[in-house]
Amino acid sequence: MKISTRGRYALRMMIEVGMSPGTCTKISQVAARQGISDKYLEQIAALLLRAGYVQSVRGAQGGYRLTMAPEDYTVGMILRQTEGSLSPVPCLDDEENLCERAADCVSLTVWERLKDAIDNVVDHVTLADLIEEQKKQPDKTLM
Repeated sequence: MKISTRGRYALRMMIEVGMSPGTCTKISQVAARQGISDKYLEQIAALLLRAGYVQSVRGAQGGYRLTMAPEDYTVGMILRQTEGSLSPVPCLDDEENLCERAADCVSLTVWERLKDAIDNVVDHVTLADLIEEQKKQPDKTLM
């Protein structure tokens, strides 16, 4: 499984926006700091806006701000919104495994354990955790 640029950039944008609580962060600021195309970042911002993770504010002082506290977002929430399922195999994408080979698949336990490990990591790291790490390295770009 590989996380695409969409997922990685969404996480970077959320960290940037979360670094300035109470103020709006412009797409152009994030794009410049992160070396990401404004247009691509606008597409990612639209996904985050539709999910209700960020709010858009118009005007000269406008931009984006978080809709919840950073500790209320997990990495898993953000990645699933931008990437879809984080399952290593398609048969684990849904709650019920509908694969006709599931009962006889000897490798299924490996895929289930891998999915559980991924979920355990991404669902236990919050945006607040990443913001704290970023604050320790103010001059470095994210991921």
